[in-house]
Amino acid sequence: MMALGDKDAPLAAGGPGRHVPVLLTEVLKWLDPQPGEIIVDGTFGAGGYSRAILERGATVLGVDRDPDAIAGGQDLVKESGGRLVLVPGRFADLDVHARDNGFDGVDGVVLDLGVSSMQLDEADRGFSFMRDGPLDMRMEQAGPSAADVVNELPVRDMIRIIGLLGEEKRATTVAHAIDAARKEKPFSRTLELAGLIEKVLGRSPRKAQIHPATRTFQALRIYVNGELHQAAEALGAAERILRPGGRLVLVSFHSLEDRIVKRFFQDRTRTRGGGSRHMPEEEVPPATFELLTRKAVEAAMDETDANPRARSAKLRAGRRTQAAARDLDIHAAGVPHLAEFHGLGG
Repeated sequence: MMALGDKDAPLAAGGPGRHVPVLLTEVLKWLDPQPGEIIVDGTFGAGGYSRAILERGATVLGVDRDPDAIAGGQDLVKESGGRLVLVPGRFADLDVHARDNGFDGVDGVVLDLGVSSMQLDEADRGFSFMRDGPLDMRMEQAGPSAADVVNELPVRDMIRIIGLLGEEKRATTVAHAIDAARKEKPFSRTLELAGLIEKVLGRSPRKAQIHPATRTFQALRIYVNGELHQAAEALGAAERILRPGGRLVLVSFHSLEDRIVKRFFQDRTRTRGGGSRHMPEEEVPPATFELLTRKAVEAAMDETDANPRARSAKLRAGRRTQAAARDLDIHAAGVPHLAEFHGLGG
């Protein structure tokens, strides 16, 4: 096993202490990278998973849609001695990226479906309701921004976005408040929007630590980046590129993501169809995965104490069978129907 840099340094590209990879021990357990294997890290971020995989002797194809992540990972590329290839792009296309780089099959895929802590920590990226910055939230730094959404989408569409993607029970109240405010002055800053939401919803004494804007900001981020659609497509891409015996490991951070992962594995590991004495059992295609984790794996208390981001993390993993990959219905997997919106699209 080749050591990359100081063995006592944090396993993260981009500088010590900048990013702590969530559930790293558990990811390595279920991904089980071996010397000579090819592993896709579909959410390279600060490189925490990739560095640990490289130290196990595997070759890594790192994919990230954020140009800053690709630029920040170049030092790790140099350290890797040719065993890390970094590709700018979306993890929904990870099978295409793999083949374009000469990998017709891979031995493992790992995806961290949450927003990067680097993005949250940098006010200029506009992801955080705790730091003032432009209301942006674009991972690829291109296309419509969160400001475009809150300033241009019809109210009925904002209600659905905030309600479905943010799971905000008072989505109608928030959307109408945004609509009234934007008629006076368009939103351009994160704290402008966060302050309005806090004023409208107030703070619950029972949930004093949870900012009232949390769910709305989550909804906007997911919508702007098409995160749920991308996550579902990435599962299909992983199924297509994994060799028999290859491992798929996913870490999610909220119920919408975890629901998609759970439904995918339920469908892909099913070996029997429903039936009764009145109805014949339905024919089920061969299972494309076998479960490695019977239920979601969560972070231990020592990790959640050290890294609050780990508190909501859930890991699920499966091993690829020899069955042929199948078509994927992303809406059956749990992605909400948003394509009929009249504004910026879903």
